[in-house]
Amino acid sequence: QEPEVGWPMAEYSVVWPRGPKTAKLVELAPRLDSLEGRKVAFLWDYLFRGDEIFPVLERELAARYPGVTFVPWSEFGTTHGEGEHEVLANLVHRFAELGVDAVVSGMGC
Repeated sequence: QEPEVGWPMAEYSVVWPRGPKTAKLVELAPRLDSLEGRKVAFLWDYLFRGDEIFPVLERELAARYPGVTFVPWSEFGTTHGEGEHEVLANLVHRFAELGVDAVVSGMGC
C-alpha cells in the first residue's frame, strides 16, 4: 500500500563506492638504517610553507644525524603545476647525478 504523503516506495540496491583497483602493488625500496653521512634531497610543490619548514627539518636532522647533507628544493623546481612532468621525469637522473640517498617530499593543499 502506497503512503498517502511523500514519494512512492522505491527499491534500492547497495553498491561499493570505489571503482576496481587499477594500480598494481610494487615492492617498496629498502629503508635506510640511518641518515648519518647520507645526502637528503628536499622536494616541494611550492604550495604551502616549504620555504619555512625545510630549514627546520634540515636543522633538526643535522643535529640528530652527524654528516648528513642536503640538496635544497630549489635545485629541482616545483613538483606541481607548469613543468611538473619534466621535473618529475628527471628526478631519477638528478638524484643519481647529485648522489642523493633519501628524499623528503613536501606537499601542501
